[in-house]
Amino acid sequence: MNKLNLPWLMKMAWRDSRQNRSRLLLFVSSIILGIAALVAIFSFGYNLRADIDGQAKELIGADLVISSNRPVDPKMLPLLDSLGTRRSQERSFASMILFPRSLGTRLVQVRALQGEFPYYGSLETTSVASAQSFREGRQALVDKTLMLQFNARVGDSIKVGELTFQIAGILNKAPGQTGISATVAPAVYIPLQYLSQTGLEQKGSRINYLFYYKYDNQVNVKKLVEKLEPRLEKESLNTETIETQREEMGRSFKDLTGFLALVGFIALLLGSIGVASAIHVYMREKLSSIAILRCLGVSGSQAFLIYVIQILGIGLIGSVIGAILGTAVQQLLPKVLQDLLPIEITAGISWLAILQGVGLGLGISLLFSLLPLVSIRNVSPLNTLRLSLEHTSLFKDPLKWVVYGLILLFIFGFTYLQTEKWKEALYFTGGVLIGFLVLVGIAAGLMWTVRRFFPDSWSYLWRQGLANLFRPNNQTLILIVSIGLGTAFICTLFFVQNILLDRITLAARENQPNMVLFDIQTGQREAVAALTRQQGLPVIQQVPIVTMRIEEVNGQTAEDVKKDSTSGISIRAFQREIRSTFRDTLSETEKITQGTWWGNVRSPDDTVYVSIEESYAERSKLNIGDKILFNVQGALIPTVVGSFRKVDWNRIQTNFRVVFPAGVLESAPQFHVLMTKVPSAAASARFQQAVVQKFPTLSIVDLELILSVMDELLSKIGFVIRFMAGFSIITGLVVLISSVLISKYQRMQESVLLRTLGASRKQIYAITALEYFFLGALAAGTGIVLSLAGSWALAKYSFETSFSPNLLPVLVLFLVISLLTVAIGLFNSRGVVNRSPLEVLRSEA
Repeated sequence: MNKLNLPWLMKMAWRDSRQNRSRLLLFVSSIILGIAALVAIFSFGYNLRADIDGQAKELIGADLVISSNRPVDPKMLPLLDSLGTRRSQERSFASMILFPRSLGTRLVQVRALQGEFPYYGSLETTSVASAQSFREGRQALVDKTLMLQFNARVGDSIKVGELTFQIAGILNKAPGQTGISATVAPAVYIPLQYLSQTGLEQKGSRINYLFYYKYDNQVNVKKLVEKLEPRLEKESLNTETIETQREEMGRSFKDLTGFLALVGFIALLLGSIGVASAIHVYMREKLSSIAILRCLGVSGSQAFLIYVIQILGIGLIGSVIGAILGTAVQQLLPKVLQDLLPIEITAGISWLAILQGVGLGLGISLLFSLLPLVSIRNVSPLNTLRLSLEHTSLFKDPLKWVVYGLILLFIFGFTYLQTEKWKEALYFTGGVLIGFLVLVGIAAGLMWTVRRFFPDSWSYLWRQGLANLFRPNNQTLILIVSIGLGTAFICTLFFVQNILLDRITLAARENQPNMVLFDIQTGQREAVAALTRQQGLPVIQQVPIVTMRIEEVNGQTAEDVKKDSTSGISIRAFQREIRSTFRDTLSETEKITQGTWWGNVRSPDDTVYVSIEESYAERSKLNIGDKILFNVQGALIPTVVGSFRKVDWNRIQTNFRVVFPAGVLESAPQFHVLMTKVPSAAASARFQQAVVQKFPTLSIVDLELILSVMDELLSKIGFVIRFMAGFSIITGLVVLISSVLISKYQRMQESVLLRTLGASRKQIYAITALEYFFLGALAAGTGIVLSLAGSWALAKYSFETSFSPNLLPVLVLFLVISLLTVAIGLFNSRGVVNRSPLEVLRSEA
């Protein structure tokens, strides 16, 4: 019988499981929800990628897009006009519009268009003809959200800057537009030929210049872009193709699906704890059966394989059930997230996701079962007499070290596949390991402390409840680790969600401005401030903004840095246009972290010391003392990096990457920003009407609207996170219930003995309640402390924000888990106290 006989092993596995299938169902229930969560997320991710690949043309609307955030040098126009078979142009910028009939005003995204764009997809309008007819006269397409908000009709007019346009049609959807973007800044299309007459195309205006190209013949656009890129980059022109659109969107939404997969993975890890604890107890009960098999000549490896087959079989059932549930759940996610995405999402069955889920379920079932299973190899035939398992230490059985290593490698590998950042994967794995070791230490410390300082003077019931914590067959380690890790994971999800919400709601504090006016020209500055005060509103802040670019760093240009990769300067420093300001003092949101702040330049011969925001300096690889030559709209200004600043970006205030001292940029071309606070929606509408009628070229951002949209956005994302976290919470409860339920079989003989010796129901219930309260309270408390430490680290180092936890829900969770542990423990005891000792002993025999 020593040779491997697979049919016989499978038959034995089946026969052995017949008496214990109800207990094995607890093992199945631990992994079902984790697999369901991951299959749902994997299916959503695969369907999303397929939809991005299939709809990328409609997202970009052309074969090639060339764009710039400043006017194109005339010498480049011949090259731009030579590209493509068909060409279109667009100027895109934010501006206020006025509905003369209702006097309603709103910030919109004005898109001044010339040509046949889009070449793929279409401008979806209520009247199909209006998508083309608006280009032929002084007409406009207006987003449907605006039409509904201001009760406008086709044929009404809108005022864009100084010019009035007739509404030709209602815009339902445009290429690349999402429901959220349409709510924040809905699109208004006008013909490009009328843009100059609106008065909005001024020096310093923040306009995006786009050139769309369609090739009617077969052209390798990727190779063409590679050939043109050096010339285009030199003129700060960006390119976008269908292929780059696919890649960019794929990267963007991979972060979302990766995060959600990690949330689902937490549910699976919790299930894994349930697997390990269930199999641990299950194998202790199988010692006599294994010992009998060993007496009959079955080898240790064959006994091991019998139970491996059992675990794989039951794991397969659980994984398949989880995959079916996950496929059903996936139908919901596209409906919730549709407004966040610029594409139509399908909800088809992803067989690859199902295969991955089933594979993960089988792998994790086996992996987390191995620790109790490897001990089978050491069961001797003499166990038929001793009926106890001699525990082997890690040092005597190095295979256990291998299993621990495989578990950590699995957690690290899965996390890395989702984040593609080895540091984050390492931190996550390290956090799980530290949490596990702390809980093991707490359990060991509890058993040692109770044994060492046992309160002999306490009442009998208290002594009995405490003694159960360290007696043979105690479940202290299993329950503290499983309940503690479950509590830690669930609390961390709760804290992280609150951290994300707090970063947004910071803007809603009472002393924060809620309206921003920008594109204010220097000559309008005083008049706009006076109008604000006339409306009874405060001028909280007025800041000048100057647009510039970095020309040289330490004498090296962008071309020099590209040629010399050892220069230590990042090419990113040259690639972005910078909007800077000048002042003689720091604002409340800034703090010098390195170097010295210089607030004034008193002489033209003085050195100009600028202050750089620290994270921008780190990304651009700039250091204190570096010499930077700025190109301020044609004028070259040499500067030296004098200091680094830490900026609180959560505050609603104008913050800048680069700040100049006073006395340098006062005469440079600039526009101004004014911030105020309006007390109500009615006051906001009156103020916006007054501003737009008197200063039609100004733009206004109503932060209350932005916050309401962000609230809606966060509620959708929060629902998905809570929904996925729900899998973890329910799995944690299942693990808690299964861990306590399986402990019933360990406590059965002790409880029967107490009943035989005359213990009453009330006494057994009291002993059980005390034991489980100690375990539940200590495990939950330790898990909460671990989650507080982990969440603080995430807030400080990942989200770079403060951590102020709301402890009331955590206290409620602590009480719920403690009481639930006691309740399940008492429920377990019913099988003993409601039956006679002789009846129980017979059934156990």
